[in-house]
Amino acid sequence: MPEEASRGKRRLLSLGAGAGLVAARTGLAGALLALDVPTARAASILAVRVWPARDYTRVTLELDEPLKSTQIQLSDPPRLVVDLEGLEIDLALRELVAKIRPEDPYILQVRVGQHRPKVARLVFDLKGEVAPQLFTLAPVGQYRHRLVLDLHPAVPVDPLKALVDDVRSRSVRPPSPPPEDPIAALVRDRLDAQERLAQPDETTMPEPPPAARGKRRPPGAIARMVTIAIDAGHGGEDPGAIGRRGTHEKDVVLRIAQLLRERVNAEPNMRAYMIRDGDFFVPLATRVAKARRVQADLFVSIHADAVVRAQASGASVYVLSERGASSSTARWLADRENASDRIGGVFLGSRNREVRRVLLDLSTTAQIQDSSRLGHFVLSELGGVGELHKPRIEQAGFAVLKAPDIPSILVETAFISNPREERRLADSRYQARIADAIFRGLRGYLLRHPPPPKARAT
Repeated sequence: MPEEASRGKRRLLSLGAGAGLVAARTGLAGALLALDVPTARAASILAVRVWPARDYTRVTLELDEPLKSTQIQLSDPPRLVVDLEGLEIDLALRELVAKIRPEDPYILQVRVGQHRPKVARLVFDLKGEVAPQLFTLAPVGQYRHRLVLDLHPAVPVDPLKALVDDVRSRSVRPPSPPPEDPIAALVRDRLDAQERLAQPDETTMPEPPPAARGKRRPPGAIARMVTIAIDAGHGGEDPGAIGRRGTHEKDVVLRIAQLLRERVNAEPNMRAYMIRDGDFFVPLATRVAKARRVQADLFVSIHADAVVRAQASGASVYVLSERGASSSTARWLADRENASDRIGGVFLGSRNREVRRVLLDLSTTAQIQDSSRLGHFVLSELGGVGELHKPRIEQAGFAVLKAPDIPSILVETAFISNPREERRLADSRYQARIADAIFRGLRGYLLRHPPPPKARAT
């Protein structure tokens, strides 16, 4: 038995990038824990999270204290080796193996092993070349110390190409359905006829009241193709506000954004670009940079925030302010939203110059004026769905609204901190009504204020 332990220990000490590494799902992982190592306290892993997405995959280790890490990138086959100093393998770290999904765009699998005492090694077998970013985050909000690994594609995803590919995929006609059974068709036609007879004659129905008439789509058509950038707030590591029943803001607003995308894409001469189309974090400056890259005509950011007072209720629409917030609530919400980068986690070491600079651009007075006009249209439509928090547009220094050349609004659909509104936000029917209202506001604005011709074709 001592001879076997000695052989095992020599094997671990010679652990390289591949040959001696131990997969966490094998029985040998248990043997590693039985080795004779010093008893000094090591860092403990509190949680392991993986966020796969087309833009990038994020792996987060949350720890009770910070630790030092190093990385080595290898090729043929592509791998990334990460050594974690002051860490022993435990159940939480081995959970990382099972958290890698087959559909992950960048990670094939991960293997873990005890490289040497108090140094754990992770080897990520990759599906291709990546540009890794390994960084730490200090405790903030509900999180303790975090070690974050972002695996970006070696060639960054181009938002404009993604938009063009999406448009092309939607323009492909689906295959023709098989011919319908004649008996089934006869039954269907008879049922339709009976249903029509049961419905009241629309020509004899009374004229709807003015409020209902205002909800109809305005006549006319949008002159040219316009691009709507739809920004679902928060995502990934940043859950946003959380209701008393456990509803996460990031999930609600993503669903509303997806419903809004369906409505925009179904309209002639309108197309939607999703800033995030899944559960992953996007830094504030990147959200603005994406909208500018696709030359968006309008930008709408969707949220469902929380305040201290559970009685606060109603929808709000915000635009950027050059002279401070229009109310204490607006200032508080802007500060909360602008803290998203600290919660979600942003690597500042090698940011693109345009992305670093974009939040420093001064929005023009004309942009704020156009944003206010857009906001009035959307706020009016939201008032037909439910109550409004305030009957006017509010202003504050939201970082995500700082595109100097795009009319931009932030919609607080409701307060998730209000138990009644939390229930409504979790209801798919209410989500659809909110998406409908935002769409009507966007379309109404475009019909009333046609966008100028593009400087260059997209």
